[in-house]
Amino acid sequence: MATVNMHEAKTHLSKLIAAIKSGEETEVIIAQNGVPAAKIIPIAALQKRPLWGAAKGKYHIPDDIDEMNDEIEKLFYGEDD
Repeated sequence: MATVNMHEAKTHLSKLIAAIKSGEETEVIIAQNGVPAAKIIPIAALQKRPLWGAAKGKYHIPDDIDEMNDEIEKLFYGEDD
């Protein structure tokens, strides 16, 4: 992990990005007045968010899905006698 100041980052931005892309650096911290202010990381390191609705239309939920709820509850919690 390299730390560079703002001036160095402006001057050598393309070299910093090349180092990230090549794997020479895993991340670069940019400091402003000696205080870390930003981080450059490879785009592949970003977490992908789940795609809500990605399976829409791929599954069929039967109309009678809830018919056995009482029996299943009894299996988990027992009979209320």
